[in-house]
Amino acid sequence: MNQPENVIEIRNLSKVYRDFWGRKKVQALKSLSLEVRKGEIFGLLGPNGSGKTTTMKLLLGLLFPTGGDVSIFGEPASNVEKNERIGYLPEESYLYRFLNAEETLDFYGRLFNMPANVRKKRCDELIQQVGIQHARKRQLKEYSKGMTRRIGLAQALINDPDLVLLDEPTSGLDPIGTRDMKDMILKLRDQGKTVVMCSHLLADVQDVCDRIAILYGGELKVIGRVEELLKSKEQEQILTSTLSDEALNEVKAVLKKHNADFISADRPTSTLEDLFLKTVQISQAQPGKRFVAEGDDKGESPLDEEKTAEQPTAENKASN
Repeated sequence: MNQPENVIEIRNLSKVYRDFWGRKKVQALKSLSLEVRKGEIFGLLGPNGSGKTTTMKLLLGLLFPTGGDVSIFGEPASNVEKNERIGYLPEESYLYRFLNAEETLDFYGRLFNMPANVRKKRCDELIQQVGIQHARKRQLKEYSKGMTRRIGLAQALINDPDLVLLDEPTSGLDPIGTRDMKDMILKLRDQGKTVVMCSHLLADVQDVCDRIAILYGGELKVIGRVEELLKSKEQEQILTSTLSDEALNEVKAVLKKHNADFISADRPTSTLEDLFLKTVQISQAQPGKRFVAEGDDKGESPLDEEKTAEQPTAENKASN
C-alpha cells in the first residue's frame, strides 16, 4: 500500500529566541522532525514551555526558524499563500466584541474574498455546525467562554480549509461542550481534513487523535499511534463474563502453572465522562430522577439504567 500523503513535513527544526542584544535567551525547539499525514488528527502534547505554540506559529509563518525546514502542502511555511488552505483556532480567540456571530463570520469571509452568496451560505452552515443558532444575533461581548470557543472554531473553518490547527480547542468548555467540540473535530476528519491540535487535557487527545507527539524542553520524546503507545507490553488483560469463586481459583491455578502472576480480577468500569453525560441525558428526559443517595454505594447508576433499557423485561417478553 502507498504511504499517505504528508501534509506537514518538519525536518531538524530549531528555534532560538534572543534578547535585544542578540544573545541567546531560550531555545524553544531542538532538531524537531515529524510528519503529519493527510486526513489524520495529530496531537501535539507537552508541558508549558515545551515548544507547542512555537511549532504552531512556525507552521503559520508567523515566526522564522533558526534552523531546519518546515513545509506544508509541499511548500515552505514562509509562503503566506498556503495559509488560504489553513484554519487556525488560537488558545485565546481575539474577536471583535461588538460584532455578532453572523457579522463576525461575514467579516472573515470577506478577508478570503468570498462572494456574498457563498459567505451567507457558509455562515449559516457553520453557525448550525457549532451550535450557536440561538445566539447568532448577540454581540460577542455577551458570549461565555464556551460560546467564544465555538464561534472561534467557526471562524477557523470559514474558508473550508484542508488543514486545521487547533490550540487548546476545549479550553473553558464544560463536559457537554467538550464532548461537542470533540465530535466536531472527528467530523472534520470524516470530511477529509487534516487536524493538528495542542491540548493539556490528555483524555481529549486520547479520544480523538490518531497519532500524537510529546515534546519536552523543545525536543521530540514520543511519537506514534495512540493505541500502540498506550498498549501495555508487560501485562495481559482477559475479559470474561462473571466467574464463580471456583472458576476463578482454577484460572489462578492455570496462570501459576505457566509462571504468570495473578495480579487482579475485577469487573470492567466505564469513564466519569460517560457517567456524567448519561446522567445529564436521563435527567433531561426525566426531571427529578435521582440515582444514588448520598452515602449509598449500592444505589442505581444511569449506566445501569441504560443497560436495563436495552434488555426486555419479563413483562415485555410475556406481552410479546
